[in-house]
Amino acid sequence: MIIGEVIGEVVCTQKFRTYDRCKILQVQPLDLKGQKKGFPMSAIDLVDAGFGNKVLVCLEGQSAVDAIGLKDNPVDAVILAVIDEIKIVEKID
Repeated sequence: MIIGEVIGEVVCTQKFRTYDRCKILQVQPLDLKGQKKGFPMSAIDLVDAGFGNKVLVCLEGQSAVDAIGLKDNPVDAVILAVIDEIKIVEKID
């Protein structure tokens, strides 16, 4: 899974019927400090995220497919949560 920020919405005039009811968003991956990391990606939104929200994105193939419940239809990325806060705790020896 990765952390990302919603930077836009994908508007489709046509898409495969299995995905008709799916909202697709553009997500910019972020590192733990909130800095951009890599290229934006499209992800199916399961939690009604919006522009500027920090989100948790599942990229693990079968896990993404299982999360959306579309059985054998291919899915690369699924937004599973809107992140309210990230706390980084330093390890104490």
